This record gives sequence, C-alpha cells and structure tokens, in this order.
Amino acid sequence: MASLQPTPRAWLDGRVMPLEDARIPITDHGLLYGDGVFEGIRIIAGRVFRLDDHLDRFSCAARAIGLELPGGVAAARAAVLQTARAFGEPEAYVRLVATRGVGALGVDPATCPAPRLFCIVDRIRLYDEAKQRDGLDLVTVSVRRPPADVLDPRVKSLNYLNNVLAKREARLRGADEALVLNTRGDVAEAAVANLFCVREGVLRTPPPTDGALEGITRRTVLELAAELGFASEERTLGRFDLFAASEAFLTGSGAGLVPVRSLDGERIAGPGPVFAAIREAFAKAAPALGVPFD
Repeated sequence: MASLQPTPRAWLDGRVMPLEDARIPITDHGLLYGDGVFEGIRIIAGRVFRLDDHLDRFSCAARAIGLELPGGVAAARAAVLQTARAFGEPEAYVRLVATRGVGALGVDPATCPAPRLFCIVDRIRLYDEAKQRDGLDLVTVSVRRPPADVLDPRVKSLNYLNNVLAKREARLRGADEALVLNTRGDVAEAAVANLFCVREGVLRTPPPTDGALEGITRRTVLELAAELGFASEERTLGRFDLFAASEAFLTGSGAGLVPVRSLDGERIAGPGPVFAAIREAFAKAAPALGVPFD
C-alpha cells in the first residue's frame, strides 16, 4: 500500500492548522503591494537547517523595510518549530513570512497597525531527479536585477516579480532556469538560486553587490569549500566566465545543490569533481547544522 502523503501545515495567529484552512484578509498589504519579507528554509534529516542564520537574515530584512516582527524573533522561531513538528516529515521546506498586515487601500504603510506572521511547511521539488543528476539548462533572460539603490537584493521581499518574470521567460524559452544579469551586464544569480562556477581551479560566485542574495546555502558551500581545501572567492562574473568554466552549479534552500550543463544552448560544464565533493560534504554536514523540532 502506498504511504499517505503528509498534510501540508501552516502556523497562523498562534496556532497550527492544515494549510488549506489558513486564511488572511485580502486587504493585507503583503498581498496588495508585496509589502513584507520571507525566508525559505530546508528541513534536512529531521532538523531545520541553519534556523538561527535564517532568522537573523529574516529579522534584518524586516528591519531594513521598517517592519516590526510580531512577537519578535522568538515568535518566528517558535512558529517554524511548531509547524515543522506538526508536518512531521524529516525532509521538507519551510516558508516563513511577515507582512505589513491589514491596512487601507493605498501604499501608505502607516495604515497597517498590526503586522502578520505566518509559516508554511510542505514538500518541494524544483527540479526532477534527472536534472539534479545531469545538470540544468540555463538561458540568459532579458529581465535584469535592479541595483541596490533601487531594491537591495539582500532583502527577500514579497515582491518577487523580478524573479517570477525571469523564471517565466526561461521556461517559455524551453530552459530549466534563468541566468539573471544586473544592469551592468554582470552575472547576479539564477531566478531562484545562487550561482557558482569553477574557473582556473578557483570556485567563484558573484558578490551581493552584483545582485546576488546572501544565500544561507551559498554561505555553507563557501565554508565547506574552505574545509575541503578548494580556493574560493566572491568575484564579479560575466557570461564569458561561465562559458570558460570547467564546472557550474546552483545553490539555494529550495533548489538544493544542482549542477549546470548548458547556457544559451551551449554545453558549458556539467557535474564535476568540485561539485561532487561539495555536495557530498554538504549532505554529511547539514544535519549537524540543523535545529531539531521533535
């Protein structure tokens, strides 16, 4: 007999419930204007991966947009652990969200007296097993990443339209993922993941100043690379660097660690020894970097 699928769970207004029962008013400014912040977090081997690092990034993003987390970081932490416990699976994905809350029509955040916090835990798979094994096909999309003086990429805001349009264009063009450039034409990241490449024996990834999110998985990969003895650096990259790379891969809480095999129809890399070593090290290290929820 096939095993039953776990019921997706949500935490809202202080209690855990089936996801289908969770509701927020349509006048919430998170819905009306994308006014809020979120975190995507992995549950790996029954532990919430680098939860405190995610909560630190979450609270910093909220502070950057002048949003007070209801109940503070402690409430957010409790919401994640309670929802993960209710879902009960050792492998899952957490979406933690803070919105400005209900307010009047109009963008003025002063009309929102009570910010809202909620959390969702469910399964997620962005790419199938074949793609995770053999590599993704990327295309360079026309959508550009806005500069930090327009919208700082370190803020994971609910207005993810830039990322959505990048992903949509990539899929319409038959690719798995988008390569997003900044307004200078340098590599920022993929639509929903950070990007790494290996060139001249050095593991390289774009800096946040070029439009890359300060990813938690990205940080872990850089730490593991140092432990494994691989030279690594944050460095401005162009499309040429990817065509010249011996390996390329993406990292993210939703994506995991996934190799890249082509860009704009040209074979560029595929799984290689550096990626294989880092992915193996990540699988071994991740449980110890997590917080138990049972």
